[in-house]
This record gives sequence, structure tokens and C-alpha cells, in this order.
Amino acid sequence: MKKTIGILLLMGIVWGMAGMAAAEEAGGFAVYPTAIFPFHERGEGVKGYGNTASDILFASLVANPDLLLVDREEINKTLTEQELSLSGMVSPNEAVKVGSLIGAKVLITGSVIDADQSIYLVARIIGTETSRVLGESVKGKASDAIGELVEQLAEKVGATIAARASELVAKVKKPEERIAAINAALGDKERPVLLVSIAEQHVGRIVIDPAAETEVTLMARESGFEVVDPKAGSSKQADILVQGEGFSEFAMRRGNMVSVKARLEVKAIDRATDRVIATDRQTTVVVDLSEEIAGKAALQEAAAQIAERLLPKLTK
Repeated sequence: MKKTIGILLLMGIVWGMAGMAAAEEAGGFAVYPTAIFPFHERGEGVKGYGNTASDILFASLVANPDLLLVDREEINKTLTEQELSLSGMVSPNEAVKVGSLIGAKVLITGSVIDADQSIYLVARIIGTETSRVLGESVKGKASDAIGELVEQLAEKVGATIAARASELVAKVKKPEERIAAINAALGDKERPVLLVSIAEQHVGRIVIDPAAETEVTLMARESGFEVVDPKAGSSKQADILVQGEGFSEFAMRRGNMVSVKARLEVKAIDRATDRVIATDRQTTVVVDLSEEIAGKAALQEAAAQIAERLLPKLTK
């Protein structure tokens, strides 16, 4: 079994690199960060099959150029830090929370079921942005090799994600759409004066220009807020201080493509009372040819998502 998994992983890496190269030549990418969790075991005849099934599924799907699989160690590390534990029984609401923590747009969970001398493999495909749940399954005899059944399931899962990605992954919003949503939420309410100060770093590299701070400032100004320059002005000129910190770090490489994960945490403070009005956080993953560009883009996207949720809460 270990030999089979090793061969699948090697083949997957080679095929994945070829797929990414082909996508690069085509001039565009539609890559979905995806996390696979251990499958739930149901029945005495499938004891120990849960982890095996998810391992082989990972090895099979790593070849898919449409998917960027989140490393299992990274998943476990994040869940441990947040004191969470998930298996094949993860709910859509939990998927949304986990997706925001690890930057995955798609979660794959499922079950291995022993029933009537047969084995059923059932996969649940959950969109972390839409909460949409899709399913695929395969059936085999109890004597069938689990690896072959999982490979069959992987083909179905990959095809489903490719065909129905629009149901799983939210449409990327244009800047003007975010601004329109903020203005609609604010209405005619008076906008307070803001001072935005967000420190950021790309692990191992010096950050020259703050992408997150720039994005929040831009969206605030476009939404009718007056924003004080944190370098030229004084915090006393502002009604609300928007402070935070963000970092981006290398996640993984597949062929010529680099994925970078960014995490941003922001809070809004009433300067007169020092009361925290609102807090928010966001994790995003971006894939690009350049690690630096991916890091900036990931922080910018995280800032845009936070700004859309946070700014409507700051009106007087």
C-alpha cells in the first residue's frame, strides 16, 4: 500500500507540473486551493481505511491542474492552533470557518462504508465561500483494492469540481462591485475620519510598500471616508483608528507556479474612548509565477474582503 501511494504521488507531481506548464502557455489560471480531510469510517470491515482513502485521494488529485492541494501538515497545524478537529463529518458552516483559516476554497471530506459485503466511498465536496455541498461516490466489493476505488472516486471528484466550480467558488468581485456594496450598506450615514495603519511582512523578505494598508485606504476613500495619512498626519485628526497586521508566506510550489498564503487581522478603535468597535480577520491564498507578486496579491485580496465587511460598521 505504501509503495502504491508513493508511486501515485510521484506520478501526480510529474503530471501536475506538466498541467501547470500547459495552463501557463494558455495564458490564464483557474486554480482552486483545496483541502482534503481524513474520511470517516463506518463499519468494522473498513477500520483504518479513512486515512488511507484521503492519502490516496490526495496523491491522485495532486495531478489535477485545476487544484492546488493544501499540505496536510499545514492543515493540522492551523486546526491545532485554533483547537479544532475535523473529519469526514465536517458541516458546511465548519467548512466556511476552516476555509477562512487555511485559505482553501474547496474542502473534500467523506466516508468509507462497509455494508453487505460491499465498500462504498462517498465524497462530500464543500465550497467554503458558498457553503454549497456536492457529492460523488463509488461502490466496490469488500475484496476490491481500496486504492483502485479511491482512484475512481478521484476522477469523479476532479470532474465535478471542474464542471461545477461556479457553484463551489464565489465569483471574484471587481473593485467597483465592492465599493457599490459598501456604499449601499452605508447609505447616507455620516462617515467618520479614519487613520489606517497596517503593518505587514512577507516572511523572509522586506516589504517595501504595504499592500493591505493601501487597499483599505483606497476602498475607504472611494466609499466617501476621509482618510488621514499615517505618516504625514496625526492620529488626533481621526475619529477612528483602523489598525492591523498582516503577513504572507510561501505555501508550496508546483512546476513554475508558486502559491502564497496571507493572513490579515484588523481592528477599528474609537479614538475618543479607546473602545474597539469592530475586529476582523481573513486568510487568502494566491497562485502566481512570482512569490512576491502572489504575496502582495494575497494581502490585497484579504484587505479588500475585510474592508467590505468592516467599513459599514464604522459609521457614526
